[in-house]
Amino acid sequence: MGGRGLRVNHGRGLPGWTISAEAPARYDVVVVEDVFDPANTALADTSAAAYPVTSRRFVVVDANVDRLHGRRIRAYLDHHGITDDPMVLPVAEERKTMATVAAVADAVGAFGIDRHQPIIAIGGGVLLDVVGVVASLYRRGTPYIRVPTTLVGLVDAGVGAKTGVNHGDHKNLFGAYHPPVAALLDRTLLATLDERHLVNGLAEVLKIALVRDAELFELIARDGAELVRDRFRTGGAEVLDRAVDGMLCELADNLWEHRLDRLVDFGHSISPVLEMKALPELLHGEAVAVDMALFTVVAARRGLLEPADRDRILDVLRATGLPVSHELLGPALLREGLAATTRHRGGRQRLPLPTGIGSAVFCDDVTEGELAVAAKELGELR
Repeated sequence: MGGRGLRVNHGRGLPGWTISAEAPARYDVVVVEDVFDPANTALADTSAAAYPVTSRRFVVVDANVDRLHGRRIRAYLDHHGITDDPMVLPVAEERKTMATVAAVADAVGAFGIDRHQPIIAIGGGVLLDVVGVVASLYRRGTPYIRVPTTLVGLVDAGVGAKTGVNHGDHKNLFGAYHPPVAALLDRTLLATLDERHLVNGLAEVLKIALVRDAELFELIARDGAELVRDRFRTGGAEVLDRAVDGMLCELADNLWEHRLDRLVDFGHSISPVLEMKALPELLHGEAVAVDMALFTVVAARRGLLEPADRDRILDVLRATGLPVSHELLGPALLREGLAATTRHRGGRQRLPLPTGIGSAVFCDDVTEGELAVAAKELGELR
């Protein structure tokens, strides 16, 4: 009795079994240019490689992206025999819910795909999250391809394995680890992104810079404002490449988050609660920036970070147009945020605190009082 991955246990005269299995994961993150040029076969080839039986695909397009690029996207999809009728989905953080997941799943069912036929998601981080949850649930797991169209999508939401949607006041409460078949990163799509959403994405780039890449921080300090003005058309390749590489280096050996001390959680401790409380005022990256500023001050007050580095970090956040404080950052929110992040991280805080530009350590003993003092200091610096 027994077999590969199965151990038979005999105890007290009764049989028992232990099953051992691993969940393999392999996906490609590929930089492309002008992904919707019909002559560019990257998306069509990636789709065909994942499922060569037919080129027909269910495609979901962010309504904002459809407004800007809909004609080009439809021409591409039609040219390559993918679909002539993509689903256009209005998205916003307030609509990132299981109700939206159900609506997309209904449309997938009506379209009629089998469990090996990849869904194609074209849009920003919210759309990628929604479609990722749909793909993780539909027939217990359907492949999908991501084409992120925002800076947050290119450097964060589009390249990892996690999917999630909000529920009530809780950000990403429901979700799964379900990596895509591939993510195609096209920075030319940033040309039509408004300045606020570009700055929003820079927060996630700064996150990587502050915990592991001092050179990336220097690039943003020097060129950040110009990159936003120029929409990353010139000089943005190195910034994006370093940000994506840094993110993937942190994720690759911990894709399923068996280890909960994650440097990429910098900026994501108080921000989930702040973002949900401030909807629709704050964008995701703006809440992340406030969180990074808060814990930068905490680190400096603890003597982990030199005052000069604290000031430089706050100056660069401001110079890129990101907030460093918010009126909701009071004792009640700080208490709720600290409690929520402790529950989320397995009963320990595991708070990344910067020890310099490009390095951080984890702390488990930050108090609500420390956060309140740091928040007050930030409010006075606004």
